[in-house]
Amino acid sequence: FQQEKRFVKGSLSRKMKTLVVFYSRTGTTKKVGESIANILKCDSEEIFDTKDRMGVIGYIQAGKDAMLKKLTKLKNIQKTSGLYGLVIIGTPVWGFTVSTPIRTYVTENKFKNVAFFCTQGGSGAEKAFSEMERLIGRKPKALLVLKTKEVLDGSYFNKVKNFVKKIK
Repeated sequence: FQQEKRFVKGSLSRKMKTLVVFYSRTGTTKKVGESIANILKCDSEEIFDTKDRMGVIGYIQAGKDAMLKKLTKLKNIQKTSGLYGLVIIGTPVWGFTVSTPIRTYVTENKFKNVAFFCTQGGSGAEKAFSEMERLIGRKPKALLVLKTKEVLDGSYFNKVKNFVKKIK
């Protein structure tokens, strides 16, 4: 997080209270969400699904549920999205679309302004973002797409910094 601390020294607008919300099945999207929240020095919340999506069976079911546009039951949400001027929402791409837990979250909450980020092994970010925008009814201030390998090898940080600059 040293890079993140150096980047924060620049001035950040405190006018808009910001929340970073993300769901992460494997930890990849979580790593990005935490990086964004650390740079912005803002609140964050990890979304938890009540359905077990781990392992091969969980992976297959996750993709199927996403493609079928299913909703799920989320564990207790701690932060109220409507209290924030900007909510940055992060999702892994499942079945070429938004993950089921984030689909549920955006369906159940209200937002003033949004920005989106996603992690993907292959493709589908455009469709995921389009679906999120449709569900929320708002155009995002900024978008960030990261490949899983960029996050795992640490080369994603400059893209995160550019994303943060767009939303300031």
